Amino acid sequence: MITDDMKLLIKKLIESRNSDFVPWSSIIPVSGKVFDEKELEYMIESVLDCHWTEWKWNEKFEQDLAAFLWIKNVITVNSWSSANLLALTALTAKELWDRQLKDWDEVITVASGFPTTINPIIQNWLIPVFVDVELWTYEVDIEELKKAISPKTKAIIFAHTLWNAFNLDEIIKICKENNLWLIEDNCDALWTMYNGKYTWTFWDIWTLSFYPAHHITMGEWWALITNNPLLAKIIRSFRDRWRDCRCKTWTDNSCNNRFKRKSGNLPEWFDHKYIYSRIGYNLKITDMQAALWVAQLEKLSWFIQKRKDNFKYLYTKFIENWLDRYFIMPQATKNSDPSRFWFILSVKEWSWINREELMQFLNINKIGTRLLFAGNYIKQPAFIDYVKNYRVVWDLKNSDYIMNHTFWIWVYPWLTEEHLNYIVLKIKEFVDAK
Repeated sequence: MITDDMKLLIKKLIESRNSDFVPWSSIIPVSGKVFDEKELEYMIESVLDCHWTEWKWNEKFEQDLAAFLWIKNVITVNSWSSANLLALTALTAKELWDRQLKDWDEVITVASGFPTTINPIIQNWLIPVFVDVELWTYEVDIEELKKAISPKTKAIIFAHTLWNAFNLDEIIKICKENNLWLIEDNCDALWTMYNGKYTWTFWDIWTLSFYPAHHITMGEWWALITNNPLLAKIIRSFRDRWRDCRCKTWTDNSCNNRFKRKSGNLPEWFDHKYIYSRIGYNLKITDMQAALWVAQLEKLSWFIQKRKDNFKYLYTKFIENWLDRYFIMPQATKNSDPSRFWFILSVKEWSWINREELMQFLNINKIGTRLLFAGNYIKQPAFIDYVKNYRVVWDLKNSDYIMNHTFWIWVYPWLTEEHLNYIVLKIKEFVDAK
């Protein structure tokens, strides 16, 4: 138990980290975590519990997040890549019968995504099929998606890119018509709404990120979400060292059938805790990370609103300073209400602005920037060197445009209007100098 003296010490430690923003001197990072003494208090409590693997804080995390999102099943994992890997791997389970994904089945995704969304397709011996995105929204081009469907297509995996929602009406219609699985990578769009519903309420499996750059942080950790009890069971089995057993950590024989099963070529009465029914992983989190998240959840509503406010402020300042003449301004998908994550910009084709020069200028002035992930992933060295089986729909011209002209700046909650004014000032200074 943490004493009042310890809480006071933690509070002073946190306050000592705060410093005023000094233009041209202070760094405006591309991302960051926002926290106070509560996160440290909860994490210290979890350490003092001495159950450092998955335990009661993780259980509270999963229950609280499920209640917060109105979802039945939340399963924590240790990284973004693990979450998407488990989501696709779960679809290869034999329990899914005729909907089971098998070697060389096709999975559709976008070329301008993050490797973490694309690589699990390859890692599961499936064939990635790449389609292009629209500029302005940076979401999948629906017409090209329709062209991508083939008799071998079994699933679709897309991210709601950079806070925006993809066209869920059209994509779900396509999935229903073709009996396809849909995995929604919701890493950037926690609390984004589409047609009055949250993006995670629509289809099969959703993944959420709690990396420090995202809406709330657990360090590196992620979660998978599904309302399908069979998929939840399969995901947990693949995550938990391939086990058939579904007992919680520090719990034995919750099924009252631990020594009464016959599986494979094992002897009778073989301990069910050591029956392995899948070729899986160990991708669980620690209880300390879960404790951190529990404290972050208490701030989530403020985080979401602050991101929206910062985005709106930046957008207004760009318009006021005529910067929209030189940049393609970010637009939300029709019928969506985004939970803002980044402020994405593409240099207009006719403009004389060079993206690399601008990013270097901002970097010199201590303003962090990033590209839109891999640009066009099929042109990345890892893809060229290691991926031989894939299919491309049309020419990916917008993905190429993004690769050459797109970047983004941040709207995360730590930023104030003073920070945002400085960002606009320096971008306008660069544009005017040219």
